[in-house]
Amino acid sequence: MREAEVFYNRGVAYAGNGEKDQAVDDFTRAIELNPRLAEAYYNRGVIYAEKGQLDQAISDYNKALMINSKFNEAYTNRGNAYSSKGQYDQAISDFTKAIDLNPRDDVAYYNRGVAHAAKGQYDQTIFDCSKAVEINPRFAEAYLGRAAANYFKKKYDRSWEDIKRAEALGYKIPPNFLEELRKASGREN
Repeated sequence: MREAEVFYNRGVAYAGNGEKDQAVDDFTRAIELNPRLAEAYYNRGVIYAEKGQLDQAISDYNKALMINSKFNEAYTNRGNAYSSKGQYDQAISDFTKAIDLNPRDDVAYYNRGVAHAAKGQYDQTIFDCSKAVEINPRFAEAYLGRAAANYFKKKYDRSWEDIKRAEALGYKIPPNFLEELRKASGREN
């Protein structure tokens, strides 16, 4: 077991330095030595996701969750992988599980809102982004997510309010979104 921890810790260090292939190798070695090390599967999944190998990432998150069904971050990251693959229903399910495990998980709320937006479910997007900023009032991306949902619902004044909040937090609003909002609302800001 001790040897597995050594490889796991070195994998974490490699991952922190951006040395992804070395990190994958060390997480794999840690798993070979201790197949019950959920964190090694999880972290290898993170690296696979960063490399765009989403099916491998999902497989590793699945294994981590088989070992530890209360692994909140594994649900969130598997949800992100599903979202990246356009599998929004699976993503929403995983974000919901993450929220059930940690009702203060602002990122899971935001990510679920983004998945709802991809499905055109803007009321749910507004709800989730609102929960995210209720938990973390400095979550600029959640304000932008809510602004976009309100834009699609033609609630332009609300959209502008959230744009101002995001900008006040230092977030750079995509210029094309600002231009579309200006045209649709007939306002400059």
